[in-house]
Amino acid sequence: MAATIKCDLAIVGGGLAGGLIALALAKRRPGLDVRLIEGGPTIGGNHLWSFFATDIAAADRWIIEPLICYDWASYDIAFPAHGRTIDAHYYSIESERLDAVVRAALPPQAVMTGRRVAEMGPGGVLLEDGDRIDAKGVIDARGAGDFSALDLGWQKFVGREYALSVPHDVARPMVMDATVPQVDGYRFVYVLPFSPTRLFVEDTYYSDTPDLYRARPGGQNSDPIGDRLTSYVEAGGWHVDHVVREEQGALPVALGGDFEGYWRGGGKGIAKAGMRAALFHPTTGYSLPDAVRTASLIARTTDLSGAALHTLTHGFAAQTWRARGFYRMLDKMLYRAGEPDERYRILERFYRLNPALVGRFYAGQTTMIDQARILMGKPPVKISAAIRAIMSSGGSNKA
Repeated sequence: MAATIKCDLAIVGGGLAGGLIALALAKRRPGLDVRLIEGGPTIGGNHLWSFFATDIAAADRWIIEPLICYDWASYDIAFPAHGRTIDAHYYSIESERLDAVVRAALPPQAVMTGRRVAEMGPGGVLLEDGDRIDAKGVIDARGAGDFSALDLGWQKFVGREYALSVPHDVARPMVMDATVPQVDGYRFVYVLPFSPTRLFVEDTYYSDTPDLYRARPGGQNSDPIGDRLTSYVEAGGWHVDHVVREEQGALPVALGGDFEGYWRGGGKGIAKAGMRAALFHPTTGYSLPDAVRTASLIARTTDLSGAALHTLTHGFAAQTWRARGFYRMLDKMLYRAGEPDERYRILERFYRLNPALVGRFYAGQTTMIDQARILMGKPPVKISAAIRAIMSSGGSNKA
């Protein structure tokens, strides 16, 4: 028999964005009756999230601190003509930790995993099994919506955590190894040393398409990214005992588009968070810093009604989209001003800049002086091609 559950707030989607909102509210407003609804069996799914120390404001550090699994004091980057170690803290979070921390912070009935949503509105959620959640407010944090209103490139990846039979010699994260052959756009490999015998290795591509797998001539199935990942590990001299886990995905890189069209496509009048709200860094596709900011914003508000939450989250997302036009312009240059296998030159030049500027870029906090510094000098693409890319109409940037 179908049941009706009454609560103060229903968060639909138990990924990073939804989980952080639930955690922030549990800490700041422990008397609130919250339901975190997730279709999968766990909170966070199968993911690894990484971020720089400068990505998170000191005032919001309390939200993310309990989730950190790994902390390194510096990281490396490598390009064909440039390499360096950057002294800046870098952190990683595993989805298992997010699941455990959320379950410890919320009452058992608040975490509703394995429950799929049939319909939702600003004040309620209908589950596929017929149960209804009658909430004063609803937030949709179910991940990406319909991207057709946005002009996008893609950052696609396959990552594997390896258990090694012999300790490796990796001292710190290799955040970007672009010395590898350039294939299907700008390619780099990402390496994280979890322990002396554990490595996470990810093969990443700034590509024109989100497709991960392609067929060889003759229609045979293939796994080209997986094959290259295996080759990279073998070339590193790492002795693999077994693969602990694998994840894959394609993150959006925003070149332009209709923000309001994207927002409406996710549901009229419904508050949104994370990718569903277009809250991701236009160049990296990463959503963690914005997810922390959103959780902090919601934890500070006093009105959690559906209408108020929609106004709050829409205003925050629209303002963020407008403020990031510079990144979308750079993305157009990256994707449309040069040959795909030459895109690495743009990033190689970028990583010669001051580490503090690099940190502000990843945090989405680039200053006007930073912007001038990034654009000044001889660019690694033809000026005429850069101008055509910037002026290209591939979707408006309106909010």
